[in-house]
Amino acid sequence: MPHLTRFSFGATSAIVTSLAFIVTLSSSPQPKASIIGSLLIFAVADNIADSLGIHVFQESDLKSVETVNASTLSNFATRLALIAVFIAMVYALPIAFAVATSVAWGVTILTALSYLIAREQGARATTAIAQHLAVAALVIAASLILRQMITTQFT
Repeated sequence: MPHLTRFSFGATSAIVTSLAFIVTLSSSPQPKASIIGSLLIFAVADNIADSLGIHVFQESDLKSVETVNASTLSNFATRLALIAVFIAMVYALPIAFAVATSVAWGVTILTALSYLIAREQGARATTAIAQHLAVAALVIAASLILRQMITTQFT
Protein backbone atom coordinates (compact mmCIF):
# COMPACT_ATOMS: atom_id res chain seq x y z
CA MET A 1 0.00 0.00 0.00
CA PRO A 2 1.50 3.35 -0.97
CA HIS A 3 2.10 5.79 1.84
CA LEU A 4 -1.04 7.75 2.74
CA THR A 5 0.55 11.13 2.03
CA ARG A 6 0.63 10.24 -1.65
CA PHE A 7 -3.13 10.44 -1.95
CA SER A 8 -4.64 11.69 1.35
CA PHE A 9 -4.69 15.37 0.37
CA GLY A 10 -6.22 14.66 -3.03
CA ALA A 11 -8.82 12.27 -1.66
CA THR A 12 -9.90 14.58 1.13
CA SER A 13 -10.14 17.59 -1.15
CA ALA A 14 -12.07 15.68 -3.81
CA ILE A 15 -14.56 14.27 -1.32
CA VAL A 16 -15.28 17.42 0.68
CA THR A 17 -15.49 19.78 -2.29
CA SER A 18 -17.52 17.35 -4.40
CA LEU A 19 -20.03 16.87 -1.59
CA ALA A 20 -20.31 20.63 -1.15
CA PHE A 21 -21.09 21.03 -4.86
CA ILE A 22 -23.51 18.10 -4.93
CA VAL A 23 -25.49 19.09 -1.84
CA THR A 24 -25.51 22.81 -2.63
CA LEU A 25 -26.44 22.52 -6.31
CA SER A 26 -28.99 19.70 -5.90
CA SER A 27 -31.84 22.18 -5.64
CA SER A 28 -30.85 24.26 -8.65
CA PRO A 29 -33.25 24.39 -11.64
CA GLN A 30 -31.16 21.84 -13.59
CA PRO A 31 -29.33 20.02 -10.81
CA LYS A 32 -27.65 17.29 -12.86
CA ALA A 33 -26.21 19.74 -15.38
CA SER A 34 -25.14 22.15 -12.62
CA ILE A 35 -23.50 19.47 -10.51
CA ILE A 36 -21.80 17.60 -13.35
CA GLY A 37 -20.57 20.85 -14.92
CA SER A 38 -19.17 22.06 -11.60
CA LEU A 39 -17.54 18.71 -10.86
CA LEU A 40 -15.94 18.59 -14.33
CA ILE A 41 -14.48 22.08 -13.86
CA PHE A 42 -13.29 21.05 -10.41
CA ALA A 43 -11.81 17.81 -11.78
CA VAL A 44 -9.80 19.69 -14.38
CA ALA A 45 -9.00 23.26 -13.32
CA ASP A 46 -8.80 22.95 -9.55
CA ASN A 47 -7.16 19.56 -9.77
CA ILE A 48 -4.38 20.86 -12.01
CA ALA A 49 -3.95 23.95 -9.82
CA ASP A 50 -3.72 21.95 -6.59
CA SER A 51 -1.41 19.36 -8.15
CA LEU A 52 0.85 22.18 -9.31
CA GLY A 53 0.70 23.67 -5.81
CA ILE A 54 1.81 20.37 -4.27
CA HIS A 55 4.52 20.06 -6.91
CA VAL A 56 5.93 23.54 -6.24
CA PHE A 57 5.62 23.15 -2.46
CA GLN A 58 7.55 19.90 -2.48
CA GLU A 59 10.18 21.31 -4.84
CA SER A 60 10.65 24.26 -2.47
CA ASP A 61 10.86 21.79 0.42
CA LEU A 62 13.79 20.20 -1.46
CA LYS A 63 12.14 16.82 -1.96
CA SER A 64 13.64 14.48 -4.52
CA VAL A 65 12.41 14.69 -8.12
CA GLU A 66 10.94 11.18 -7.79
CA THR A 67 9.00 12.12 -4.64
CA VAL A 68 7.74 15.37 -6.18
CA ASN A 69 6.59 13.66 -9.37
CA ALA A 70 4.99 10.72 -7.55
CA SER A 71 3.08 13.04 -5.20
CA THR A 72 1.94 15.28 -8.04
CA LEU A 73 0.70 12.41 -10.18
CA SER A 74 -0.92 10.47 -7.33
CA ASN A 75 -2.73 13.60 -6.11
CA PHE A 76 -4.04 14.31 -9.61
CA ALA A 77 -5.09 10.71 -10.26
CA THR A 78 -6.74 10.27 -6.84
CA ARG A 79 -8.80 13.43 -7.21
CA LEU A 80 -9.75 12.63 -10.78
CA ALA A 81 -10.86 9.09 -9.91
CA LEU A 82 -12.94 10.14 -6.90
CA ILE A 83 -14.60 13.02 -8.75
CA ALA A 84 -15.35 10.69 -11.67
CA VAL A 85 -17.24 8.38 -9.30
CA PHE A 86 -19.30 11.31 -7.99
CA ILE A 87 -20.05 12.38 -11.58
CA ALA A 88 -21.13 8.85 -12.47
CA MET A 89 -23.49 8.69 -9.49
CA VAL A 90 -25.09 12.05 -10.31
CA TYR A 91 -25.39 11.11 -13.97
CA ALA A 92 -26.85 7.65 -13.44
CA LEU A 93 -29.14 8.09 -10.45
CA PRO A 94 -32.23 10.19 -9.74
CA ILE A 95 -31.01 13.41 -8.12
CA ALA A 96 -32.31 12.77 -4.58
CA PHE A 97 -30.80 9.28 -4.57
CA ALA A 98 -27.57 10.58 -6.14
CA VAL A 99 -27.20 13.13 -3.35
CA ALA A 100 -27.83 10.55 -0.61
CA THR A 101 -25.55 7.98 -2.25
CA SER A 102 -22.80 10.55 -2.80
CA VAL A 103 -22.92 11.67 0.82
CA ALA A 104 -22.87 8.08 2.09
CA TRP A 105 -20.00 7.12 -0.22
CA GLY A 106 -18.02 10.28 0.58
CA VAL A 107 -18.47 9.83 4.33
CA THR A 108 -17.42 6.18 4.05
CA ILE A 109 -14.23 6.99 2.13
CA LEU A 110 -13.37 9.92 4.43
CA THR A 111 -13.98 7.72 7.49
CA ALA A 112 -11.77 4.95 6.13
CA LEU A 113 -8.99 7.40 5.26
CA SER A 114 -9.25 9.04 8.70
CA TYR A 115 -9.08 5.62 10.36
CA LEU A 116 -5.97 4.63 8.38
CA ILE A 117 -4.22 7.92 9.18
CA ALA A 118 -5.07 7.66 12.89
CA ARG A 119 -3.87 4.06 13.00
CA GLU A 120 -0.61 5.02 11.28
CA GLN A 121 -0.06 7.83 13.80
CA GLY A 122 -1.09 5.76 16.82
CA ALA A 123 -3.95 8.19 17.53
CA ARG A 124 -7.55 7.47 18.50
CA ALA A 125 -9.45 6.68 15.33
CA THR A 126 -12.80 7.89 16.66
CA THR A 127 -11.36 11.33 17.43
CA ALA A 128 -9.74 11.66 13.99
CA ILE A 129 -12.90 10.47 12.24
CA ALA A 130 -15.10 12.84 14.22
CA GLN A 131 -12.79 15.80 13.52
CA HIS A 132 -12.57 15.13 9.80
CA LEU A 133 -16.29 14.52 9.37
CA ALA A 134 -17.04 17.67 11.39
CA VAL A 135 -14.89 19.76 9.06
CA ALA A 136 -16.58 18.19 6.02
CA ALA A 137 -20.00 18.97 7.53
CA LEU A 138 -18.87 22.53 8.23
CA VAL A 139 -17.79 23.00 4.60
CA ILE A 140 -21.12 21.67 3.33
CA ALA A 141 -23.08 23.83 5.79
CA ALA A 142 -21.07 26.93 4.81
CA SER A 143 -21.76 26.16 1.15
CA LEU A 144 -25.49 25.91 1.83
CA ILE A 145 -25.44 29.21 3.73
CA LEU A 146 -23.57 30.88 0.89
CA ARG A 147 -26.06 29.48 -1.63
CA GLN A 148 -28.93 30.95 0.39
CA MET A 149 -27.20 34.32 0.69
CA ILE A 150 -26.47 34.45 -3.04
CA THR A 151 -30.00 33.33 -3.93
CA THR A 152 -31.49 35.99 -1.65
CA GLN A 153 -29.21 38.71 -3.02
CA PHE A 154 -29.67 37.99 -6.71
CA THR A 155 -33.28 36.86 -7.09
